[in-house]
Amino acid sequence: MKLMLLIPAYNEEANIERVVREIIDYYPQYDYVVVNDGSKDRTAEICRSNHFNLLDLPVNLGLSGAFQAGMRYAWEQGYDAVLQFDGDGQHDAAFIGAMEKAMEQEGCDIVIGSRFVTKPKPMTSRMLGSRLLSHGMKLTTGKKLTDPTSGMRLFSRKMIRQFAMGMNYGPEPDTIAYLIRGGAKVTEVQVEMHERIAGTSYLNLSRSVLYMLNMLCSIFVFQFARKKEG
Repeated sequence: MKLMLLIPAYNEEANIERVVREIIDYYPQYDYVVVNDGSKDRTAEICRSNHFNLLDLPVNLGLSGAFQAGMRYAWEQGYDAVLQFDGDGQHDAAFIGAMEKAMEQEGCDIVIGSRFVTKPKPMTSRMLGSRLLSHGMKLTTGKKLTDPTSGMRLFSRKMIRQFAMGMNYGPEPDTIAYLIRGGAKVTEVQVEMHERIAGTSYLNLSRSVLYMLNMLCSIFVFQFARKKEG
């Protein structure tokens, strides 16, 4: 399987060198590309000075735009699979092999790296939104996902094309739900994730609440009026 790690990065100057260096040093079998999403800090400068593989977007497009740019690159370069990999150090490349194996053995279109396949989900306010999304996706698709907000996702060649060519495919739970209803086969693999070591997440409390509300509205209402592409 010709696999590429797609690393969207916005203002990750404190993390990006460590993240990419770990891939280069310990997982050289995987190709990668950093998609700098119009960062206002030194993210692009650090990548260039270290000669990292870089797509440098001139303006900030948001996660969906940066992800689509990376998927378009992967499609044109003929990759069989793309792994969405955070630039903040939370994802662990040690679990990529298990995700590859699941995709190949089960013939999956999407493999999600989940924290809760074999481990219980904490009963915390932080996980309330995740539980609501899980229930919403189960009700609308019939598929239960234990970690719907996980950003560590492996996409097949078929999915690369849809994300690269479609205008309405963001790497979010509502799109995963939409793809499942369209026939995509999705599974989860147990992974471990790390806490962000440096920098500040875009999703503070108020943004997290708004994000969850938007996702739930999309899953329950807007997805059914969404035009099918490709």
